[in-house]
Amino acid sequence: MKSLSDLQKIRDEAKKRVSMREGNQNYRVVVGMATCGIAAGARPVLNAFVEEVAKNNYSASVTQTGCIGMCTLEPIVEIFDLEGKKTTYVLVDPRKAIEICEEHLGKGKVKNEYSVASLEAKR
Repeated sequence: MKSLSDLQKIRDEAKKRVSMREGNQNYRVVVGMATCGIAAGARPVLNAFVEEVAKNNYSASVTQTGCIGMCTLEPIVEIFDLEGKKTTYVLVDPRKAIEICEEHLGKGKVKNEYSVASLEAKR
């Protein structure tokens, strides 16, 4: 940091990260980060969501939680909209996370093929 503008950039980036976690957004993205989720690869999934939301300025907050309760389907991501409707995505990897961001957060379209509903439909 060599100037006041450098400090302002750091402040703006920090504010952006905080607003992503706490702000009034259209979506709340919750990534299961219990031991089972982390072992299944949830950390890169969480990072992909954080990076995509920041890069594309999606109106979404990204947070983590403990066990969601379906360990065999980890990594699990739940997305809540403003009305409280929840979509649960299962077996998410970073590539799927980017697609979910583009479709669900960017266009408002649920990626049904990655959701728990798609598993129920196959039964």
